[in-house]
Amino acid sequence: MSVTLILIAANVVVSLVALYALPQVFEKGMMMPYRVVRENTWYELISSGFIHAGIGHLFLNMFVLFFFGPVLEQSIGREHFIALYLSALVVSSLPSLFQHKDNPDFATVGASGAVESVLFGFILLFPLSPIYIMFIPFGIPAIIFGALFLVYSVFASKREGKINHEAHIAGAVWGFLYLIIFVPNTIDHFLSVFGLL
Repeated sequence: MSVTLILIAANVVVSLVALYALPQVFEKGMMMPYRVVRENTWYELISSGFIHAGIGHLFLNMFVLFFFGPVLEQSIGREHFIALYLSALVVSSLPSLFQHKDNPDFATVGASGAVESVLFGFILLFPLSPIYIMFIPFGIPAIIFGALFLVYSVFASKREGKINHEAHIAGAVWGFLYLIIFVPNTIDHFLSVFGLL
């Protein structure tokens, strides 16, 4: 069984248990920066990534992971894929951790940061592959989609709201950085796609 499917299954099971069976799993597993730095509950940087705020939140993240995860997993290998995903949970949590460490009311959940790392890892390896979005009848080159997504996320992060755009941005950047730093020949591959090598 692929790592991607195992991660999807884990997200679905943990999220459903937290939402509908054991609310204490939600309470203990979500990331509350105020609690993390005062009670040393650092596991929350990982556990919060397997809990979602609702079925829609869960479905969207798993939908993206299902379509882009297997391709990236096959391209970089299981070990790198696991390392990317788990490290992305931590890295994408850091902006919220630092920004809200003195705010006892802030909490966040969701796999979005790790999923963005997977998506942007895919974009780095397949920059010209078309990505299709609902209501747009043509594919957008992955690298254009990625650029537009980052611009939107930066803009949206400056407004108040329930979506953790900082985690999306950090996860996306980490997807690029992980592959460039740890996966051999990533830059050469990217340049060759554009005939620059």
